[in-house]
Amino acid sequence: MSHHPPATTDWPYTVATPGNRNWETTAVRWLRDLLPARYGGYTTLTHHPVLLARHAQLQVEHEIRAVRVAMQTCRAELPTLGVSGPTIESTIRLYAIELDQLSRLARGVRLITAALLTASDQAARRQARV
Repeated sequence: MSHHPPATTDWPYTVATPGNRNWETTAVRWLRDLLPARYGGYTTLTHHPVLLARHAQLQVEHEIRAVRVAMQTCRAELPTLGVSGPTIESTIRLYAIELDQLSRLARGVRLITAALLTASDQAARRQARV
């Protein structure tokens, strides 16, 4: 069993790699942190890591869409709110940085989801042999 990070920089550094004893616990913690705090009370999500990962993927994809809309409408809408040109350009740069971060998070969620599904499949095969 590997205790080294997968060969990608997209694996979240706070999540232990599959094969480590508590890797799923660290994955669940990381995924929960991607969601609004109120989701932490939904035990259906927190007790089923694959469901949590699915919802985290949807949440991050929604945030990506929201940031894209915000970025695309800055130059048209912010002047009507009294926002200056330099602040608008700074805001667009901020959104570009956020899009990069969200894209990296989305890739991390996909990697964790794949690892959770692999672990689930392996557990099911072990169970079938018993």
